[in-house]
Amino acid sequence: MEPMDIVGKSKEDVSLPKATMFKIIKEMLPPDVRVARDAQDLIVECCVEFINLVSSESNEVCSREDKRTIAPEHVLKALEVLGFGEYIEEVYAAYEQHRLETLQDSPKGGKFSGTEMTEEEALAEQQRMFAEARARMNNGLNLQQKQPDSEHTSDS
Repeated sequence: MEPMDIVGKSKEDVSLPKATMFKIIKEMLPPDVRVARDAQDLIVECCVEFINLVSSESNEVCSREDKRTIAPEHVLKALEVLGFGEYIEEVYAAYEQHRLETLQDSPKGGKFSGTEMTEEEALAEQQRMFAEARARMNNGLNLQQKQPDSEHTSDS
């Protein structure tokens, strides 16, 4: 039977995307340094183990506060408890940056977020839409004005 470190998952089921991890490893090192495939695999395993450790401690911090959802504060506290306090400031800065980027990409985010239009293109599109709406409204008014006239001519 396989060891179960995470509820419902065996150690072999939990991993990180290796191609992405290898890319990060390569980017972090000077261009003239090469890393053996076994060493890259070991680094990925260490990252997975670190994530499991921080997740587990974050869950304990969360439970001690009688909360059911792990919040960023729980992760920061877990890092402190585990002896990684020197990284808290950098982790918090990364979290804030991620939060801002996520807000800008969300539908509730920035003024023109999620669109590929320039401001001028958006203004032109808005004007086109207003013109279409005016045309529909005017056609509706014209139809309403014509209907009473046609009734009057049929009554005579």
